Amino acid sequence: MTQTTTGHAPAPAGYQPSGRGRAALAIDFWPARLPDGVSARSETLITFDGEVTRGTLYQPNARAHTVFCLMHPRQDLRQHPLIPELLRSGSAVWAQVGRDVGNDLRLVHENALLDVAAAMEWLRREGFEHIFLIGHSGGGGLYSFYAEQAEAQPDSRISRTPGGAPTKLGDAPMPAPDGLVLIAPHPGQGKLLQAAIDPSVTDEADPFSVDPSLDPFDPANGFGTAEEGGSQYSEAFVIAYRDAQAERVARIDARARELIAEQLSARKKIKAGTATRADKRRSILTPVITTYRTDADLRCTDLRLDKSERPYGSVISAKPSVSNYGVNGFGRLTTPEAWLSTWSGLSANASVARSLAGVSVPVLIIEFTGDCSVFPSDISEAMASAASADVTHHPIRADHFGRPLADGEPDGMPLAGHKITTWVSERASR
Repeated sequence: MTQTTTGHAPAPAGYQPSGRGRAALAIDFWPARLPDGVSARSETLITFDGEVTRGTLYQPNARAHTVFCLMHPRQDLRQHPLIPELLRSGSAVWAQVGRDVGNDLRLVHENALLDVAAAMEWLRREGFEHIFLIGHSGGGGLYSFYAEQAEAQPDSRISRTPGGAPTKLGDAPMPAPDGLVLIAPHPGQGKLLQAAIDPSVTDEADPFSVDPSLDPFDPANGFGTAEEGGSQYSEAFVIAYRDAQAERVARIDARARELIAEQLSARKKIKAGTATRADKRRSILTPVITTYRTDADLRCTDLRLDKSERPYGSVISAKPSVSNYGVNGFGRLTTPEAWLSTWSGLSANASVARSLAGVSVPVLIIEFTGDCSVFPSDISEAMASAASADVTHHPIRADHFGRPLADGEPDGMPLAGHKITTWVSERASR
């Protein structure tokens, strides 16, 4: 289906976005409008493993030879705020949603790569000469992982997920991109969660269980509110806290592998003809892991740590001491496979640093200097790990979503879009 798209419907008089509404608009170009004459074409694609992925292809009036791709493993970026600026360059934009959009319950990154591959194949068939991947936030981990696997020889691609399931990456066509752009890329969803998980939880079944010596929101350990000037954790506490975070992730990893093993054991008994009724039920049931309290990165309340221009608070809330106990958070509900592939900082393959070590195409890393979830050390690690001979780092004063840090300052997304299109024009013409 093809339709001409010019913008968004205006809100009725007096209607204003709520707090949740403003959060949703962080990845939407509302109230901006698309350039005149842009067409928007919705496409449904079938992946190599038979799943379905969808997207919108935005095209300017004139024939575009370059296409920018936007995708996040969980979020819907079909109206990403970069889209209008990218279109003004005369290029097309493909904005895609994966098979698990809006829900990371079953999100296995190795499978999500097949969603990307389906789009890459289709865009090449559509005749685009240059394809540049733009990964914003978690999209950076996804697209860097894809670029690395696409460049690898098929027989050396990852053959099994961290949970042990076979992948189809070695058999799937995986066209390589011509370049990779990472905007505010956290180090990978697993690494992100490991830095934010609350290690003071002593019982995974009890969201209120706490080891007082590791409680990040206890003033006795150095916690302070924004009004009090922020937290001041000791070096010893930070070290113990980080170690305990890794230990908690390792415990959840072990539980995830145990649950997978139990299900596989039951299935083997069925094949052997020795299964009980309980075994048959266990072979079918996929358990769900609940992970409480995942908004507790010390850097969000102690601004001396990994110093940047960020304000007090996390990407989820201005008060992590409250949101840490709320419903929102990273990796809250997952299958064992999804936990290991996406949210485990110890087991997941989708790590920006790991992936960039296998990427040779040009890489542009845009850092938002007031980011509450991507820190200077994350950007430094990504830069240091990149194997490409053409790596560019460009800082912009903005928050994680490119929004201004103060009234009167410019929006960071148009600035990012201008940098991207300039950078790409220099390389697409080579």
